[in-house]
Amino acid sequence: LLLRRGRPGPGQGPRRHRHKEKWATTAPRIPATRLALHHFDMNYSLHLKELWPSVRVGLLCEQKYGALLNNFSCVDHVTEELELLNATDFVSEASQKAQQLQCGADAKEAGRGESVSQEESGEGRTVMHAESMMHAETSPQLHASISSNIKCYTFPRGDITRFRPARPDTLGLLDYYLMDAASLLPVLALNVQPDDFVLDLCAAPGGKTLALLQTGVCGHLAANDISLSRTKRLYQILHSYVPKEMRETVSVTSCDGRDWEHVEGGTFHKVLVDVPCTTDRHSVMEQDNNIFHKRRTKERQMLPMLQLQLLMAGILATKPRGEVVYSTCSLSPLQNEYVIERAIEIAETEFNISIHVEDLSHFRMLFQDTFSFFSDCRLGELVLPHLTANFGPMYFCKLRR
Repeated sequence: LLLRRGRPGPGQGPRRHRHKEKWATTAPRIPATRLALHHFDMNYSLHLKELWPSVRVGLLCEQKYGALLNNFSCVDHVTEELELLNATDFVSEASQKAQQLQCGADAKEAGRGESVSQEESGEGRTVMHAESMMHAETSPQLHASISSNIKCYTFPRGDITRFRPARPDTLGLLDYYLMDAASLLPVLALNVQPDDFVLDLCAAPGGKTLALLQTGVCGHLAANDISLSRTKRLYQILHSYVPKEMRETVSVTSCDGRDWEHVEGGTFHKVLVDVPCTTDRHSVMEQDNNIFHKRRTKERQMLPMLQLQLLMAGILATKPRGEVVYSTCSLSPLQNEYVIERAIEIAETEFNISIHVEDLSHFRMLFQDTFSFFSDCRLGELVLPHLTANFGPMYFCKLRR
């Protein structure tokens, strides 16, 4: 059969050069980082409103780090070295500020009690004075909520100096651990006390586990992560920073954290639940292991359910009157406040457990020189990335069973 040849139409080349495009293979794939940024633009601009442009810039710029000093290493010379570089221990500064505020509050209460005593007489005076003293005793003990054993150095706001890589001491233990300094806030919020049994439910890669050990007061620490490869990284951190005799106080497991209540339910004083999340900074900066890849869409959509299940397992793993700190490195209220609210509801209706949300607003006051906080967080606290203090995002909320 002969095909009739005609002259090409307007805008068409010769027929021999024309072909049908195969869009499935030739259309450019949108990078996961761009998908993540588009998703955040759509959602966080509504949540953070006028703050989103500055937060967006922070996410897309180089992250700041803190140097968590290793108390098991010889760190005196390291402290001097860091201070010569104008780095400061932000935990120590916050602890000093807390003590000053507490002393001021106590003095104010004492003065108020004296003035009341002078104005009133008899039984009324006694009652008013007792109420005043009770208020002073029940005011938040700010200095007690900041572990003086944890030391983490950061450079001042606006200073983008980088820390040198960690170095081993004469025993082979590394002198400090570089991490997002905001990641320490959930550990500080947990406020570990001497001989507490502590569970780090989603422990890998190990920064928060190491910080918990730096408190020096854990009676026993259980570190768990479902991922075998990430658990291997946790073992490496422990061997690089912790002496053998201290490593023996840590039990490392690799099981599904959602099943923890069936393993050791109701046995821990403190539980840290640092859940898998959209890892917002990683998602806009790195292609590898990005949860916004098309093939991981279902996994990403199921994150709030997974987070809720892990938080419930953490709640059920605590003793009565035990404490849980829930944390993510996401700005998403669906992964943060909504998970908290749903967990409180389920604990009450299905397990008859009453959960109290602890007030952590004093963290905002104590650490405002180092971090930028979101003032409109309904439950818990949220650190926002900002060019002058480019830590986070980090959300944390403390629950008491």
